[in-house]
Amino acid sequence: MRGYFSIFALLLLLMPRRERNPFVKRNETIDIQIEDYAFGGKGIGRIRNEHGEFVVFVPNTIPGQLVKARIVKSRKKFAEAKLVEVVQPSENETEIPFQEIPGAPYIKLPIELQHAYKKESTFSLLSKIGKVENIESKFDEFISSPNIFHYRNKMEYGFSAIGYDHDQKTDVDEFTLGFKKRGVWWLGDNLNKDSGLFDKELEDVLMDIRNYCKDSGFAPWHGPKREGFFRYFVVRKSFINNELLFNIVTTSIHAKEFDFTAFGEFLKDLFGERFAGLLHTINDETGDRTIATTGSVQLVLGKEKIVEELLGLQFEISMQSFFQTNPKSAEKLYSKVIDYVFEDERIAEDAVVLDLFCGTGTIGQLVASNLPDTKVIGVDIVASAIKDAKKNAERNQIGNVEFYADDVGKFLYHQPQFQNQIRTLILDPARAGIAPKTLKKIINLDAKRLVYVSCNPATQARDTETLQNSGYHLKKFSLVDQFPHTAHIETIALFEKRES
Repeated sequence: MRGYFSIFALLLLLMPRRERNPFVKRNETIDIQIEDYAFGGKGIGRIRNEHGEFVVFVPNTIPGQLVKARIVKSRKKFAEAKLVEVVQPSENETEIPFQEIPGAPYIKLPIELQHAYKKESTFSLLSKIGKVENIESKFDEFISSPNIFHYRNKMEYGFSAIGYDHDQKTDVDEFTLGFKKRGVWWLGDNLNKDSGLFDKELEDVLMDIRNYCKDSGFAPWHGPKREGFFRYFVVRKSFINNELLFNIVTTSIHAKEFDFTAFGEFLKDLFGERFAGLLHTINDETGDRTIATTGSVQLVLGKEKIVEELLGLQFEISMQSFFQTNPKSAEKLYSKVIDYVFEDERIAEDAVVLDLFCGTGTIGQLVASNLPDTKVIGVDIVASAIKDAKKNAERNQIGNVEFYADDVGKFLYHQPQFQNQIRTLILDPARAGIAPKTLKKIINLDAKRLVYVSCNPATQARDTETLQNSGYHLKKFSLVDQFPHTAHIETIALFEKRES
């Protein structure tokens, strides 16, 4: 045994030691000046010393800020950090009448500068990852959000038993309702007034809703202990009808004791005719989600759905439905999609438009209503979304659109009648982009045109390289600012099949 340990010790001595990073170490908190901007809202800071120059990426920061950041990943040539606080603002930042929240890190930055950062970083991605040449010649237009403030139609406010004292800069035992403190998953921060993103009337009285829940005597969720009653307060808004639909998310522990009907009447008194309904969701899971896979949803008061309108069509929206968060900007986005589909002068000649990853079928219905002589097919693997799509198509009396709950990659195997009929494909995948195997099957459909909508230019750039290597060329693309004051940008790209 002694010989064994001696050999083991010798091997340890002979093993090459990992060199210590001479610039930063993991979990270290540093002050750093932000100098540049990278895609996804990552500010770029640099550490310079006798060892050279080292890059630190800090999300949700902008050039000119001096920030305090905590190192979460350290590599040989760069490190990634989390923003702790802004020590000194950028000279480009302006005063705002709103309460700052983590979900709007750039709200103090003039919208023109936000647009410039988003455009520059997206161009860089498409050029470097997508291998798109002469990127400026492909660019169509940058579409701004019609509403820069108060544009969201849904907001999720979290309860927490641990709050944050901004004066003492420390956590405190406190009943909070608002948002998580930036970079700390278990720390709540009260929203005391309008954030500038959602509904001003609601956010200005959110503290009254917080006090109502606090006075009930039941505890808010305690993240580290994974216990408590109140978890989330979720609100959906209909712009067309100016209505609010509420969802109170709790655990089951005191569900029979808390008077949800009285809470609904309280909300009804607060908002009058704007009150659409109140639902109650039970979520006993420890995961940080508003809707639990094993939970239940029950209507307490009023109605369980609201209606929104896009480009003249009406859509019924439940609390669980996916729907564009900025409907006014979504109208601009969908209009551009329709323009790109319409560029094909032969689109109505016995052709099929296939809307893949269609969700609740918004794009497909809008295209179908503008192309009454063309068959539009929507496909999505989420059966509940397809169910909503069919209901909305019936509501809007659109007869030339069909929806199928199916795997995008297997659709034609199950519906061979559409083989060789698909002229135009509309793609609107999730943030992760299109899986390589699925993208290959999409390419094999041999459509003449692809209209690719993406909420993540990084994954779209990756798919762009594959499409270009498979016989498609990027004809043009546009950018749509769906989420002002954030790093997010939506892209719409038109690809055409190269002639043999």
